[in-house]
Amino acid sequence: MSKRVIGIGETVLDILFKNDQPQKAVPGGSTFNSIVSLGRAGVSCAIVTETGGDHIGDMICSFLRNNGVSDEFVCRHKGTQSHITLAFLNEHNDAQYTFYKDHATDLLDEQLPAITSDDIVLFGSFFAINPVIRPVVSKLLHAAREAGAWLYYDINFRKSHIPDIPDVLPNIEENMRLADVVRGSKEDFEYLYGLSDADAIYEKVQPFCNRFILTDGARSIRIYTPEKVERGEWKVESFAVQPIETVSTVGAGDNFNAGYIYAKLQGLDAPAERVKMAQRWSQDVCRQIGNNISDDLVAWLKQNPINQ
Repeated sequence: MSKRVIGIGETVLDILFKNDQPQKAVPGGSTFNSIVSLGRAGVSCAIVTETGGDHIGDMICSFLRNNGVSDEFVCRHKGTQSHITLAFLNEHNDAQYTFYKDHATDLLDEQLPAITSDDIVLFGSFFAINPVIRPVVSKLLHAAREAGAWLYYDINFRKSHIPDIPDVLPNIEENMRLADVVRGSKEDFEYLYGLSDADAIYEKVQPFCNRFILTDGARSIRIYTPEKVERGEWKVESFAVQPIETVSTVGAGDNFNAGYIYAKLQGLDAPAERVKMAQRWSQDVCRQIGNNISDDLVAWLKQNPINQ
């Protein structure tokens, strides 16, 4: 696997609570979680992000390096505090989030990567649509598209940003146009467009998408491609989600993204093969308190290289 994966996304310190008691503190963020898991699996990775000039920022950069991810493109802002997220697990081990941010750090004013056709770019969440840094992010994404990189966009839109929809929806739709693969949850589209029917969602986003992955928690995953088939219907494939006992769902979607990209890097082209790998990574992280794939899965991946 000679390709490099570049993540573009926010970085926080996640503090996980169960029964209102702290269980673990670990660096996180949606794209951050994906990139760290890929780094742990031996993929060459870097992340474009920002963090404070404080001790938490030091922890975050050290965590990246210790997991095989370059921190070369992490913007450190002196005199500001790193972002913190509290994740409260309910009786189903699903998380409710509270965010604490120093908005003075919403800047990308340091070195950015020169992206090539050999690179994969993963981006998403509010970081990818934030109007404050949008000019820099948009320029980087357009440069990646023009260079021939492969782009994966995870919408991951939070309920807390519903008031921002008029300002950010054009950015979301531009991101979808730029990406080779777009993943979103039904919840994302309920917030953005007031839609919950899978086919209605695809009809809405199809003008923007090449390949569209729609997830719905423990329900089936649907992959749409813009190819007409018999009777004028769009091509869609559905994949069941294997039920498991969860410890925490924090990072489940992030590691789905990472597993899907890992499958592509390993030369798996069929949607069923990529989804199978994506689910394996997602379910692995759900069986533990943490944001990234386990040592056991890392060992299994190294012992079972697919592309050799």
